[in-house]
Amino acid sequence: MSTLSTATLALPVGKRDHIQGSSSAAVTLVEYGDYQCPFCGNVQPIIKKLQQYFGGQLRFVFRNFPQSRVHAYAERAAEAAEAAGKQGKFWEMHDYLYEHQEALDAENLVQAAVTLGLDRVKFNREVAERVYAARVQQDLQSGIDSGVGGTPTVFINGVRNDDDDDFETLKTKIDEAILLRKASKEKRRS
Repeated sequence: MSTLSTATLALPVGKRDHIQGSSSAAVTLVEYGDYQCPFCGNVQPIIKKLQQYFGGQLRFVFRNFPQSRVHAYAERAAEAAEAAGKQGKFWEMHDYLYEHQEALDAENLVQAAVTLGLDRVKFNREVAERVYAARVQQDLQSGIDSGVGGTPTVFINGVRNDDDDDFETLKTKIDEAILLRKASKEKRRS
């Protein structure tokens, strides 16, 4: 049974976002996540499965929402992902961090950079100098403005999902969003 949410995405998806998929996709799924959050780690394979299932009909956007009070390494991990993104490897770092949630301290972030073939000196400097702290805080604030209280929080076409984040629930909601978009297009044509 679907729960209706009134919470909507305060900051529209745009050029500043990390995006997988086409802007013409029928559905945009935005996740506010924390690299140290075990629940976010559990939802990652589900999102990958949804991307595979829906293909070009689904666009995925990730925004940082580090829960620093409970996860000591979350903010620095988010900044590391942004640093990797500047070198064209955001998604590789994103996946690496979720696959290695138990090892997000400074030494392991350097190892991640080496493993991904990043410019290690540049990466280390940017992470040490917290070059991307403001960028991470902007994501965090956009989440707060959108009613995000914890992670993971998922929005489907701008509306917060207040139901479970399991595959079947999200698949059903995405199917509904696709049907709604098709009906809207047909209505405009007539």
